[in-house]
Amino acid sequence: MSEIVIISGSPSELSRSEQVLKYLGTLLEEAHFTVTHISVKDVPHEDLFTGNFNSPAVKKIAATILDAKGVIVGSPVYKGAYSGVLKALIDILPQDVLKHKPVLPLMTGGSPSHLLALEYSLKPVLSTLKAHNLKGLYLLDGQIDKHNSRPIIDESILQRTQKQLDYFIQLVNNPALTFSVSY
Repeated sequence: MSEIVIISGSPSELSRSEQVLKYLGTLLEEAHFTVTHISVKDVPHEDLFTGNFNSPAVKKIAATILDAKGVIVGSPVYKGAYSGVLKALIDILPQDVLKHKPVLPLMTGGSPSHLLALEYSLKPVLSTLKAHNLKGLYLLDGQIDKHNSRPIIDESILQRTQKQLDYFIQLVNNPALTFSVSY
């Protein structure tokens, strides 16, 4: 069983959001968590395209998420929202797949004007899956070097990311806080 599941909504092989998610996974592993990375690229195209929620791959992903103690979901911003392929995956997952789980949403984009995509697109759809959303992270492309082992190159953003990750870890380690703390 994975304690943490990281879901990448990027269809690109080498995206900034995916590199940041991998980095967060490394930090969590260093904190002695077991981490499973799921990418939309791992789901058979035909299952996503046809909405096949009975597919073995989708059922395995759903079971992995249901067994997790916490989830991180990330996507690049496309046209002011998360990726369409992430939406296709979300649409075929069980309605309560994130129930009672702390979820750290993360988005990357080329402009500060897309910051609200986190608040008005990704967080609401995660809430429909019963997620306990954290504040979340929005990183600009210029704050990320996707070829670096530590892809977040802006120190203030790195500190903010670590603060959110620390809070996420607190909630994972103490699920009672998920229901008693507002942030």
